[in-house]
Parts: sequence; C-alpha cells; structure tokens
Amino acid sequence: MQAANANATRQVNYPAAPSVHVGCAGWGLSSKVAAHFPSEGSHLERYAQVFSSVEINSSFYRAHQAQTYARWAASVPDAFRFCVKIPRAITHELRLRGADAAMHAFVDQAAMLGGKLGCLLLQLPPSLALNMPEALSFFSTLRSLTSVPVACEPRHASWFTPAAADAMRDAAIACVHAHPSPTPGIEPAGDPHTLYIRLHGAPHIYYSGYSDAFIDTVAAQIAVARLAERQVWCIFDNTARGEAIPNALKLMERLGAMDQLVIP
Repeated sequence: MQAANANATRQVNYPAAPSVHVGCAGWGLSSKVAAHFPSEGSHLERYAQVFSSVEINSSFYRAHQAQTYARWAASVPDAFRFCVKIPRAITHELRLRGADAAMHAFVDQAAMLGGKLGCLLLQLPPSLALNMPEALSFFSTLRSLTSVPVACEPRHASWFTPAAADAMRDAAIACVHAHPSPTPGIEPAGDPHTLYIRLHGAPHIYYSGYSDAFIDTVAAQIAVARLAERQVWCIFDNTARGEAIPNALKLMERLGAMDQLVIP
C-alpha cells in the first residue's frame, strides 16, 4: 500500500452546522444518577434523552454484530451521535500494521449506526512510537474505508511533533485533547475542524471527579471552539466510581446557558 500523499485533500463528512456533543464513555446508569433520567426504557434509551452523544468503548475489547449497532441506532433520537472506539486488536496487538482486514470488518459493523455514527476514536498504546510510513499507510487505509470524523489519542511523545500534526491534519484526523495529558505543556494538533476532549479523571485516572472550576475551564474552551466553527466532542471517561455522568451534567448546565449544546 502506498503512503498517503501529504498534500492530498481529504473529504470528511463534517456536520452541516458545527455542533457540540457532550457525553460519557458508556451509558450505564447507577442508582446515584437515576433521578436525572427518564424511568422507562433501556439504559441507552434513557441516557439518550439527556445526552447528545456517547462513546462506545466496548468495541475496543470485543466485536459487536452489525445488528447490535443497528439496534442501538434505532433506540436513540435523530440528533444523537455515537463515537466508536477502534478495537485494541488493531491498535495494541497489530499496532497499526497489517490491519486492513480487521479495519474493514470493524468499519462494516459500525456503519450500521448509519447517520448516527458521528466519530471514530483511535486510542494508541503508550508504547507505540510514531513510525511515519506505517502511520501514513494506516491513515490511508482508514480514510479509504470511512469519511466520518476520526480522533486519534496518541500517548507516546513522538506523536506530539509538527510532522505528526501535519500527517494527522492531511488525513483529516483530529488529535485528542486528553486530561491528564500524556505530554503536559504540548498542545495536541491535527485536523482543525474537530476538537475532541477526553477527560479521564485526575488525580486518579478513571476514578476522580472534576471540580466546578475545571468544568468552567472546559466550557470556556468549548465556547472558543464554537466561535471558530469547529465540531466539538467532550467525553468524560472517569466512569470507575460514577463521576462521569455528574461531571457531564454539570458541563451541560454550563453550556446550556450559552445555548451551545445539541439537544437530542
């Protein structure tokens, strides 16, 4: 496979109007937050009446049948959008090499979400350093299979360079703004059309909740991105102790006052 042309123009299906999607990594609803959601329906149906998006992380660990994606799509409002995490078999086992067949299978399955497929998440292992020819080859394969927005979450310092940013931008792949950052002080850069914020919790990753002051800072960052007409995703991944949903609700409250939010 030939590497992607660094000057190629990628055709990506961005929304007709810029939008902000706030949600969580998964749609499990504990009794602690149940009062914020309708009482009837599946967890996903109830979740989707409050939030405008969700990140499907289970796809990272195991394949889902096409009919499962179709069922999920049918159970949410028209404005709702899914981000689907690319399998670890591709990112952590194959490490982006020789992944054509696996990517074909994954994209075919996720495509059953139809127009409610809003984004794909490519999270790389911390040990995966940038190999530019391999990265360009993988990006070329990915872009030959789908035109939906893609967000890449690299965690090795070699990906946070001008050359890596250019490669992601030319492939129309955003670079995730993760918290905590794997490279403090270095601003992630890639496709400028999409801002993808992924909040893992701090100081204890996956467990800690965020303060109101931190959420105010995130809301301000989103407001700036909206003024620049960027598509915005903000996903709370601090789910281990149930902090994601309260934090996401607080952010929605802040953004709602600015009339910046897509309501399902």
